Amino acid sequence: MNSIRVVKREDGRWQYDLWYRGKRYRKITHLSKSDTYVAGLVKLKELEKVGLGILQEKAPKPVRFEEFAQDFMEKYSKPNKRSWRADENSLLNLKPFFRNRYLSSIGAEMAEGYKAHRLAMTKKNSAQSQPKRKISPATVNRELALLKTIFSKAVEWGRIPVNPLTKVKKFREDNVKERILTPEEAGRLIEAANTKLRPILTIALNTGMRRNEILSLIWRDVNFAASYIQIEPAKAKSGKGRKVPMNALVVATLRTLPKRCSLVFYNPETRDCIKDIKTLFKTACKKAGIKGLRLHDLRHTAASRMIEAGVDIATVSKILGHASIQMTMRYCHPTPENMQRAVDKLGESFKNAVGTGKNTDNEEEKRFSKFPQIV
Repeated sequence: MNSIRVVKREDGRWQYDLWYRGKRYRKITHLSKSDTYVAGLVKLKELEKVGLGILQEKAPKPVRFEEFAQDFMEKYSKPNKRSWRADENSLLNLKPFFRNRYLSSIGAEMAEGYKAHRLAMTKKNSAQSQPKRKISPATVNRELALLKTIFSKAVEWGRIPVNPLTKVKKFREDNVKERILTPEEAGRLIEAANTKLRPILTIALNTGMRRNEILSLIWRDVNFAASYIQIEPAKAKSGKGRKVPMNALVVATLRTLPKRCSLVFYNPETRDCIKDIKTLFKTACKKAGIKGLRLHDLRHTAASRMIEAGVDIATVSKILGHASIQMTMRYCHPTPENMQRAVDKLGESFKNAVGTGKNTDNEEEKRFSKFPQIV
């Protein structure tokens, strides 16, 4: 069924949104609401004439990939996505491969060629003393996802008739790292950290806050009276603000820090946010004898420890600031000790259920024989 409606965008402009023969057509105008509706009607009449063979559909003007990619960044990515800088980084790899190619000349075969090309590359910033690392499937998948989004917008904006990349599949990702610190390792890491890094690690392990949320923390957002840290929407990855409870250790750690700046953690020379702590973190890990640990793993550790302590996953999800519980599930990694404890409890529950009443040892043994044995 054909339909048309007019909607107002967040930037105040009007857009018509119509369906014709199961296909959607949308266009943003600089017109009034009524004139936008008229523009939509004109488009619908054109489509009807094309469908009847009265009018031949105009071919979109050819546009090169790098030109449209720039339009995509300025008109869509930067105004709508908090992760637009990640898009910019991905385009640094996409543009050279597709340079001087018209959108209409790029298809599924060329996209598969890009996947193979990227997967065979090595990281430019690999240290000379270390073996060069290849680009991971996860990195290629992020770039492919952006490429698909660019082509979807090209269809939506009338630059190409169809998206040729809809059936191009991502690589299977087998490079998921699970690294949860034991309490003993966490203690060693904090002890090995210098005075600048130690409070940052303490907060990360006791709140599950993201690196940027900690490094951009300001004193105004620390509520000692109510024992919580306010994460403003602008600083949250999900775009939604939240209150992160503070335990006694976090409160004590923050109270030891001097309030010489609006920022809790800052560069003394620039009095600005600390941009990165990778070097300090690597030094602490080396000193503590901990290998294969990323700063983000502290967030994984906090989530897992909360789950182990019996906190329900919905509460953990809210503390971490996830949009869904499914996202939180990725952060909750059962340890071998917890898995053993779980089956031990399972065994106890069965034994208690079967062993009720006054039974002899032989009778109890007969009852257990009904359960399948785990070898």
